[in-house]
Amino acid sequence: MNVVAKSTNLSPFLKTATTVVSNGIRPAAASGTVLKPKIVVKPVVNRMVNESISESLLCRSLRVSSGITAGTQTMQKRLAHSDVQWPDYSAYRPDSTQDPTCKSKESAPNRKVTAYVVSAVAGVYGTYGAKSLVQFFVGTLSASADVLALAKIEVNLSSIPEGKSVVFKWRGKPLFIRHRQAAEIQKEASVDVSTLRDPQADLERVKKPEWLIVLGVCTHLGCVPIANSGDFGGYYCPCHGSHYDASGRIRKGPAPLNLEVPEYVFTDENIVVVG
Repeated sequence: MNVVAKSTNLSPFLKTATTVVSNGIRPAAASGTVLKPKIVVKPVVNRMVNESISESLLCRSLRVSSGITAGTQTMQKRLAHSDVQWPDYSAYRPDSTQDPTCKSKESAPNRKVTAYVVSAVAGVYGTYGAKSLVQFFVGTLSASADVLALAKIEVNLSSIPEGKSVVFKWRGKPLFIRHRQAAEIQKEASVDVSTLRDPQADLERVKKPEWLIVLGVCTHLGCVPIANSGDFGGYYCPCHGSHYDASGRIRKGPAPLNLEVPEYVFTDENIVVVG
């Protein structure tokens, strides 16, 4: 016995089919009548549930199907992301650009001014940052405080008697300061410059004639000469026999150049600052 019942009061989105198969047992013959089972089909989903599913999932009529392909169709609709909405940036746009289908109502010069101002501010900050970075790296390469303290030396000349030469240490080198006598000044001034290996007049090597300030380093191989000695009464290098006069000029021996004159300045009558 097959009985098929269709529900006509269900939602238009659902269709229910029920099949009843007889188990082969006949009713009792003594009753004289055949008992027919009463089939009652109740709707599983009401109209409100259908409408909520339709609005929240697909925004269209919900179709329920049975069979092998029902699960596949449902999965495909889920993977389609049909419920994803485009983001709305209207709150961040100016009034002149709210409509994306037409040109901006704002004039082009005003927009250019804004772009130029932003670019200028970014350029100023970028330049300042680059300057700070360069100053930091250059500062790491500069001399330390203890090295700068030894960059200059101040000497009181009143403690050096006439005709004597005193040695000081400056930047790791010997510094010769000679208090010359009038006879030495006159003798060195009368030397013919053309006969010298490194031609240089005496007045070119001193700021005050009575004071000669030179570095005590031989220009041959860097030895330290001996003051008040040699054939010319100035300095003598015992390493290879270089002779210098009282102006520190090379007169004899292998040295190619005169003794070096450092930078110095007289801050007072008897005070000199070297460096």
